[in-house]
Amino acid sequence: MTRPFNFSAGPATLPEDVLQQAASEMLDWHGSGMGVMEMSHRGKEFISIAQQAEADLREILSVPANYKILFMQGGALAENALLPMNLSRGGRTDYVITGSWSQKSAKEARKYCDVHIAATNEGDTHTTLPAYGSWQLSKDAAYVHVCSNETIHGVEMHALPDLKALGSDAPLVIDCSSHLASRPLDWSRVAVAYGGAQKNIGPSGLTLVIIRDDLLGRALPITPSAFDYQTVANNESMFNTPPTYAWYIAGLVFQWIKRQRESTPAGDLVGLAAIEARNVAKATLLYDYIDASGFYVNKVARDCRSRMNIPFFLHNEALNDAFLAGAKEAGLLQLKGHKSVGGMRASIYNAMPLAGVQALVDYMTHFAKTHG
Repeated sequence: MTRPFNFSAGPATLPEDVLQQAASEMLDWHGSGMGVMEMSHRGKEFISIAQQAEADLREILSVPANYKILFMQGGALAENALLPMNLSRGGRTDYVITGSWSQKSAKEARKYCDVHIAATNEGDTHTTLPAYGSWQLSKDAAYVHVCSNETIHGVEMHALPDLKALGSDAPLVIDCSSHLASRPLDWSRVAVAYGGAQKNIGPSGLTLVIIRDDLLGRALPITPSAFDYQTVANNESMFNTPPTYAWYIAGLVFQWIKRQRESTPAGDLVGLAAIEARNVAKATLLYDYIDASGFYVNKVARDCRSRMNIPFFLHNEALNDAFLAGAKEAGLLQLKGHKSVGGMRASIYNAMPLAGVQALVDYMTHFAKTHG
């Protein structure tokens, strides 16, 4: 059976190779007589899965040795509370607003610390990024928080800010849920990176926190033990029972990323470099078509358009229902935009092949011709 192309913003499509491997190991992982969901998280079988997944992620993202990788629960929304609990010490923090998710982060953080809005794009209805030089950063901020890719509004920071160049010594914290493992990260600028796994990495239930060692041990007394970054790090993410199956699937995805190959004019690329090149090609194909169509529109400024989440609108929104019905019939799923902004949204994460984006462009072309 031919699988449809699933453009869901998350939980999102997974690589078919990964799903097939997981299916083949469902009842018996590597001759152990157990499926991964049945294993003790403290048994040697799962410990080997966990250690390999962490090593592969560290390799893929070139995570420095002085950063801990934590496999946690609760999603990025929970991290909106856990971050200030762990890092703010109840003092001042700087938040940059670039869309719905950074708004949620700042709102939640206010329960635990003094939140200062250092910059916002609300006046542009979240279609631009505030110029880095315009940020009003606090001298005493415990950290600066950004959402480096806004899943709903389709705004992405392709180059992360250099806080030192902006006059701040605060650590930069990024919510990178919807672009984690889609491109390299500049660890000379990033102190903490976190994200839910359900975009590019695996099923929902797993949350990754990558944190520089010197930021551990700052948790407020009210922080639950299971969510104290120092405690989680000391116990290698095994203080409480982790989301074992999601961790296992993430490990399979990391191995899939390492296997990727892409031929480009600059030469053959492997691993994350191949993934990034493919993501650029997919996004370019779809944006170029939308811009030239005269039938659809993307409202985000060109210099900060997301490679992962592409919102677009029909000029005649009375045709929305017909567009979605026809897309489903064509095997193109989950294209309805978020309820807060309307329109359409194509999420084209790592596992979405170029053929899926081409199929979407072909359908959009046909729809425009028949309804224009």
